[in-house]
Amino acid sequence: QVQLVESGGGLVQAGGSLRLSCAASVRTFSSNGMGWFRQAIGKEREFVAAINWSGVAADHADSVKGRFTISRDNAKKMLYLQMNSLKPEDTAVYYCAQRRPGGVSTMPRGYDYWGQGTQVTVSS
Repeated sequence: QVQLVESGGGLVQAGGSLRLSCAASVRTFSSNGMGWFRQAIGKEREFVAAINWSGVAADHADSVKGRFTISRDNAKKMLYLQMNSLKPEDTAVYYCAQRRPGGVSTMPRGYDYWGQGTQVTVSS
């Protein structure tokens, strides 16, 4: 059984902050890398951030470096994305995902399980 559920999205003004959470019901959660992706209307799903199985290594897209931070709590089976200094261009549906073994962390095809997404809207 695999289930990923995102929460924490909403409407925020530019410059504001949000923290997204992803609750996992995956037996192998602590043994897999995780990632956040986002998809805006009319655009392809794009990489936001990834974190390895233990949480000691992380990667963030250039567009969010210095503003977003990915983290995880394996004991609680939770994945987080702290988003600060939000911009209108950050508006999208945000998805958490579990990386497949050997998958490329920056590509959607590198992940085998996905949540349903949570909407983030940033007003100017």
